[in-house]
Amino acid sequence: MSDYRPIPCADHERLEFAALTKQWLQVMVGSGAAQRLQPLDVYTRAGAEWLKAQTGAGDVVTLRLDTLKF
Repeated sequence: MSDYRPIPCADHERLEFAALTKQWLQVMVGSGAAQRLQPLDVYTRAGAEWLKAQTGAGDVVTLRLDTLKF
């Protein structure tokens, strides 16, 4: 069983909409500083939900949704 905690539906929809419309978002990852990310895809794998996103520097990262704060 996974320790994944589902995020609120409104946050999930915000990520999906940003991916569809290629919008950039300010997101806090873990307890770190805010990062500017462009969501590319939101998907489910291994009992958790994930975000594939591009950073402002052009790197592509994969983040578990329950580690993000808006």
